[in-house]
Amino acid sequence: MSSGQGSMDETSRFIRPLLEFLFPAASPETITLYHAFIRKCAHFTEYAILTLLAYRAITNEKLRLIAPLILVVAVASLDEYNQSFESTRTGSINDVLLDIAGGATMAAVIWGVVKIRRQSVD
Repeated sequence: MSSGQGSMDETSRFIRPLLEFLFPAASPETITLYHAFIRKCAHFTEYAILTLLAYRAITNEKLRLIAPLILVVAVASLDEYNQSFESTRTGSINDVLLDIAGGATMAAVIWGVVKIRRQSVD
């Protein structure tokens, strides 16, 4: 999604009609705001999923939570850097921070689940 196909103009082809259907009384500015919110939620969610998948792939107990977060920082940074070369996209440190927040949130959830499971076994 780093390419021009992931730009707001491109995603508005299918998101905007859906939002206009769901919120027929909403102004164009409100629809644009909702669209932007959906895109930011996608950032958060996709990096949370990346963290979960990386956690499941890593078998070394000492690296299981830190390595996925390092991966998230690297991929998010490279993704935004790549977008800075695309004329229809912009690279944003705010998006990198949002991506890291998604990964960190999933890491916290995983940590909590693991802790609860270990306590119930003991």
